[in-house]
Amino acid sequence: MKIYTKTGDGGDTGLLGGGRVRKDDPRVAAYGQVDELCAVIGLALALEPPDFSRDALERIQRDLFTVGAELATPDPATLGKVLPGNPIGEPEIRALEGVIDAREAELAPLTNFILPGGIPKAAALHVARTVCRRAERAVVSLARGARVSPAIVQYLNRLSDLLFVLARSANAAGGRPDVKW
Repeated sequence: MKIYTKTGDGGDTGLLGGGRVRKDDPRVAAYGQVDELCAVIGLALALEPPDFSRDALERIQRDLFTVGAELATPDPATLGKVLPGNPIGEPEIRALEGVIDAREAELAPLTNFILPGGIPKAAALHVARTVCRRAERAVVSLARGARVSPAIVQYLNRLSDLLFVLARSANAAGGRPDVKW
C-alpha cells in the first residue's frame, strides 16, 4: 500500500468511522494540533539527556494518539471500534497530576514568572507547552459545536502544566536556574 492515496487532493479528508470533511474543519484543526503536540514531544524526547522523563513522555504520546483518534471520530458509537484501549479519562489525568506533584516537590517554589528556555530539552518542553495550549484552544472551539469529551480538555490543560514543570525540572537537572521575568 502506498502512503499517498490522492483522496485528499480536493481539500477534504476522511474521519475515523467514516465521513469526510474539509481539511480546514475545526475537527481536523483540533486533532492536527494534537498531532503537532505529539511530534514536538517526540523532539523533546530526542534531545539530551535522552532518559529524562522518557517513560512519562512516551505514555503521553500514546495518550495523545488516543485523543487524536477520539477527536477524529465524531460518532461515539464508532469510537470503540477505533480505539485500541479506553478513551482518555480520569486515570490518565491523575497520572499527569502524579508526575506534576512528584517533579514539583523536587523544585524550588515558583515566586515569579519565568522566561522559557534553558537547556535544549527544557526549551523543547516549553515549546511543547505552548503547542499544547494551542491544541487545547482548538479543542475548546470544536466543543462549542460538536460533542467532545470534557476529559480531553482537562487532560490537555493538565498536560500543559506538566510540560511547564518538566521544563523547569530539565533545567534544574542540567544546572540551569530559572530565568525570572
